[in-house]
Amino acid sequence: MQGTPGCELVPELDRSKLDFVLDKGQDPRVEMYSAFGPPFRSPKVCMSGLEDRLKAADITDLFIVGLAWGFCVKYTAIDAAREGFRTYVIEEATKAGDHREQARAASRKEMQDAGVHVIGLDSKELDMVRPR
Repeated sequence: MQGTPGCELVPELDRSKLDFVLDKGQDPRVEMYSAFGPPFRSPKVCMSGLEDRLKAADITDLFIVGLAWGFCVKYTAIDAAREGFRTYVIEEATKAGDHREQARAASRKEMQDAGVHVIGLDSKELDMVRPR
């Protein structure tokens, strides 16, 4: 929840490696599972500006991780793919709220149907971001 210690970045995170931090869900009128914006797109209400920022930086590939697999991860990844980014979800770097394999599989299929690549930590796609 915004404004509580639970939403703070962990102290172990090397903040010198961050370009920016996106705070989502700032408008109490709408849910915002996706980092790109709420599900209402017509009209566009309280979009985060993430798409413009990424495109201005010539970013083409996104690796999505985090909480929760069937909500924030899924909707962020689907929105990223719809906006034209090559989008990867690193399955071992996510956590599901619903731990049933049936729910996890349904979310995986929904992402894949939207053009999202669900990959593992040993995936060759991660070679482009691994330290050399």
